[in-house]
Amino acid sequence: MPRIFTSAGRDKAAAPSAHPTATPRTAGLDLAVRLDAVTKVYGRGESAVHALRGVDIAIPRGTFTAVMGPSGSGKSTFLHCAAGLDRPSGGRVTLGEQELSGLDENALTRMRRDRIGFVFQAFNLLPSLTVEQNITLPLRLAGRRADAAWLAQIVDQVGLSGRTGRRPAELSGGQQQRVAIARALVTRPEVVFGDEPTGALDTMTAKEVLGLLRQTVDGLGQTVVMVTHDPVAAAYADAVLFLADGEIVDRMAAPTVERVADRMSRLGAWA
Repeated sequence: MPRIFTSAGRDKAAAPSAHPTATPRTAGLDLAVRLDAVTKVYGRGESAVHALRGVDIAIPRGTFTAVMGPSGSGKSTFLHCAAGLDRPSGGRVTLGEQELSGLDENALTRMRRDRIGFVFQAFNLLPSLTVEQNITLPLRLAGRRADAAWLAQIVDQVGLSGRTGRRPAELSGGQQQRVAIARALVTRPEVVFGDEPTGALDTMTAKEVLGLLRQTVDGLGQTVVMVTHDPVAAAYADAVLFLADGEIVDRMAAPTVERVADRMSRLGAWA
């Protein structure tokens, strides 16, 4: 069986997977995101909080990775550092071939706008804009025109055909999250990062949104990295990373709801 390596350098046997997501030993693979010895410390001295402790991980393109762990394990910090929303205290974060540590704030802003998509628990739609205007907002902010064919494709992909002239208040929660996903896809990003994207949705709607994220990976070749506390959501991914005390302590390929729930219970707490 293939081996996987945690941030502490320990190796464990892993089940075979068609997607070798999230392992540092990815020579020859086309990588979307890579973290090398990434640390993040908040504060100084005795009050310092070590949110990440030497995280090593590489995520190939066209894969779906879920990130889980107890409260305070470093999940959000992991996402923020990987997405260029926060600078690590040490180590390197690489998006494609671009190392982020050498970028100034303006360059980081452009990178996030042009090469990364975000889907959050709160839909973050502008109520005064139509569905189409919300979807194309990142392009308008960048001074770019929408590709009409691509816009039509993703609108159809997320199931919003016939609703592009509506405003968010006229949509259900699930439809609003579909708008947010379409907005994340419109710039053709290298990675879509999701932070509890189904946390505000009912069970049935959450499954629809998760199926849509799965479809963007399988049908569009998109890379998705999603923080979640829900074993059902994690089971849609190709692999799950488990964090505890700022370290990646385990990885699960081909996850199932039961296996993820069992692993989370053995970490001792829920996110």
